[in-house]
Amino acid sequence: MPVLTTRAPAKINLTLHVLGRRPGDGYHVLESLVAFAGAADLLGLAPGPELGLAVSGPTAGPAGPDEDNLVLRAARHLRDRVPALRVGAFRLVKRLPVAAGIGGGSSDAAAGLRLLARLNDLPLDHPAVVASARATGADVPVCLEPRARMMRGAGEQVGPALGLAPLPAVLINPGVPVPTAPVFRALGLKVGDDLPGGAHPEIARDLAGPELLARIAPARNDLEAPALTVAPVVGDALAALRAQDGCRLARMSGSGATVFAIFADRRTATRAARRLRAANSGWWVSASYLR
Repeated sequence: MPVLTTRAPAKINLTLHVLGRRPGDGYHVLESLVAFAGAADLLGLAPGPELGLAVSGPTAGPAGPDEDNLVLRAARHLRDRVPALRVGAFRLVKRLPVAAGIGGGSSDAAAGLRLLARLNDLPLDHPAVVASARATGADVPVCLEPRARMMRGAGEQVGPALGLAPLPAVLINPGVPVPTAPVFRALGLKVGDDLPGGAHPEIARDLAGPELLARIAPARNDLEAPALTVAPVVGDALAALRAQDGCRLARMSGSGATVFAIFADRRTATRAARRLRAANSGWWVSASYLR
């Protein structure tokens, strides 16, 4: 059987409201509008008798040991839930920054589940696939079908695809890994605490670009301020984006350090990315549609 392939796109939190920390498990309760970029890792699966993984690409080193990779963790969860699951050898080409607030590892894991589902004729809403995604990580369920949608709770509540108009954008990662845990610690919520703040705007299906931008502009990323205390360079990247002609909105994604800006059109975004890349040789810069 030929090698199966798929992309694992960067997950961008257009908004990220932290509502509080729930009693019991202590997880932070979130409400977030998520979209996906053109920038992506690449994943292949060669069907075979043994489960395996090889990682290459420009960010393979920071991704850590292959045995700890979320692709294998997700595959093992699915194998535990589906008797006689057909498996094989994965080959992951890492292109996205690591520990960057764009769900790279989660998107890789979801891509692995998509390939295994395809190999075994399982729909993506099969209970074993969904359960395996949830068991692997909080961001994996929303990445299973990478289209713009709302996510809530600790990531386990995933809304329907919204069919939003593509947004021309520029992504920047300033080259500093930012693990999630220190950012949440800097937020300072205790178990049972609520975080005050305005309600998340309602996001209707099939919104056009200007209307979508108007809806999300008053929203926020509640992790941006604590991330600035952990990695002040996030502020430099945001300032660089906001200084570009045509920037309509600039915000951090996830827990950082990746930031994004939405532009009026793709040409303006591409020009801005070219200028930013030339001025900041150590930064990862990508012009992309978010959809």
